[in-house]
Amino acid sequence: MSTYGSLYSQPYQPVKPRVFVSYHHDNDQVWYDSLVRSFANTYDLVTDRSLKESIDSDNVDYVMRTIRENFITGTSLTIVLCGTESWKRKYIDWEIKATLDKEHALLGIQLPTLVAGSNGLVTIPARLHDNIQSGFAHWAGWITEPIAFAGAIQAALAKSKNTRSIVNSRDMMGRNL
Repeated sequence: MSTYGSLYSQPYQPVKPRVFVSYHHDNDQVWYDSLVRSFANTYDLVTDRSLKESIDSDNVDYVMRTIRENFITGTSLTIVLCGTESWKRKYIDWEIKATLDKEHALLGIQLPTLVAGSNGLVTIPARLHDNIQSGFAHWAGWITEPIAFAGAIQAALAKSKNTRSIVNSRDMMGRNL
């Protein structure tokens, strides 16, 4: 009798890619919840619940290290859900910075609530915009189809291979606007 027999009797469980999701918890929780309902069987979607209540520290270095070590490490991609207030949120900026520091892929998704102005443009977090412009990050509209979602993730991962295009020189936001 083989000692490996029990290993082969277990159903195959593919490893789900870990994806960090950054968003404005007060305004855009419904969109995060929708993303989880749609894609949690395929992706391990991770968010930083502690930042909603705030990490119990005023030390910026400690907060950044906590974001990097507890949430960004172990993922390969950060999705930034961009709603009407996302560009004003310091923790979204910090999570994007931590993602870029780790040279992980970055995908911005325009939520249906983020409508273009009369000039046809939307306002998104500045650090995300810098990296879309440089070609490092990928930008997509709200996605509900699994094939389109997987395609957006693959596009972001492909773009992230060129780490020389990372733009991460902005000062970190010191407060919410």
